[in-house]
Amino acid sequence: MDNTLLRQLPKVDRLLSAPELGELPDTLRADTARRVLDELRTGILAGELTALPDVPALVLLRAKARQTQHLVRVINATGIVLHTNLGRAPLAQAACEAVHAVASGYSNAELLLETGLRGGRLDGIHDPLVELLGCEDAIAVNNNAAAVFLALSALGAGRECIVSRGELVKIGGSFRVPDIMALSGARLVEVGTTNRTRAADYQRAVTEDTGLVMRVHPSNFKVVGFTERPTTAELAEVAASARVPMIEDLGSGAMVPGLGDEPMVADVLRDGADLVLFSGDKLLGGPQAGILAGRRDLVQACRKHPLYRALRLDKMVLAALEATLRLYVAGRTDEIPTVGMLTLGRPDCAALVAGLDGCGLDVQVEDDVGFSGGGALPGHELPTRVVALRGVPPQDLAHALRTRSPAVVPRVARDAVLLDPRTLLPGEIDDVVAAVRQATIAR
Repeated sequence: MDNTLLRQLPKVDRLLSAPELGELPDTLRADTARRVLDELRTGILAGELTALPDVPALVLLRAKARQTQHLVRVINATGIVLHTNLGRAPLAQAACEAVHAVASGYSNAELLLETGLRGGRLDGIHDPLVELLGCEDAIAVNNNAAAVFLALSALGAGRECIVSRGELVKIGGSFRVPDIMALSGARLVEVGTTNRTRAADYQRAVTEDTGLVMRVHPSNFKVVGFTERPTTAELAEVAASARVPMIEDLGSGAMVPGLGDEPMVADVLRDGADLVLFSGDKLLGGPQAGILAGRRDLVQACRKHPLYRALRLDKMVLAALEATLRLYVAGRTDEIPTVGMLTLGRPDCAALVAGLDGCGLDVQVEDDVGFSGGGALPGHELPTRVVALRGVPPQDLAHALRTRSPAVVPRVARDAVLLDPRTLLPGEIDDVVAAVRQATIAR
């Protein structure tokens, strides 16, 4: 421990009187100064500091950071379409406009304008979902994990729920099917093996205490090789013979064909699933949400469960989800960024290369692969082309791009900074070009 450094720490009152801190609000200045001094003192005592920084400058930097909006716009140049760290699906323009309209004032969230009577919170998304999926009823909550928990709680509490051992997945964080099932009150009955489960395994597991037959789609992993798995239709027959619902957690939830080998939600319902659960912010390309669709009695049992209110969507998410669904109904899926990015062939790099001409870096177009990300389309590669930038340390350039406004997030690989146009939205090529040029000038 260096007592000399401890003695060099400025007193709080002296630090607060530093001229460069004069424009800060009193409370912010005092609180930040104390935090910085505590941090420096801890570092000295731990032997991590051998010299003091410019303390007033550090306080000013930290204070400004506390005054700055944390959640900001980021340009995704990684080629990962549903990048979880970058907020997953970018919304269609129609969805953005719908959110702005209801967020900037009041809305008819629960009001029927024609009669003046109270309306349903989910009225705007109900009809599009029923039309698109051919189901009897549908509701939405704040994500698909919530949808699964709600369905198990409302339909399976106190009863046995039959699931294949190969489908006891962990989706992310601490969401594991066995744990969620235990919290819901449903009793897990495992059947089959990790790689091979047959419909007969489910049939043998049926008892008078069976409440649900559940199928979990492996939306974020693949089991390959010597595998077997019953179809939705086969499990629907097992459930029908046991006179219990068959529910299917689709995870990602594709609404259009051609997204790898991902099953379409409407097809799963037609194949006999009584209730399907899927995400709004993955392959659907909307806001974060979890959708429950299928038989009216099952959907309404979930809607009337006390958990529903704790999990319900706010007006802005409802507006974005409705606008996105209406684009599907109108056949305007080309306006949904996620759908376009996932179905795009190799992107054109010409505009990006032309904009970077003469920037002082080695600029090359290279073949590469992108991914859907977000726990969707596991193992499905998106053949792509990237613009590779070399000539400066790639980590330094990537840091410079991330720390400007708007931030640009690239990939770093092959000793280069890689920019993938696949995930750039309209108008963002100019922003990326400006960011790279500023970063190289700053060096």
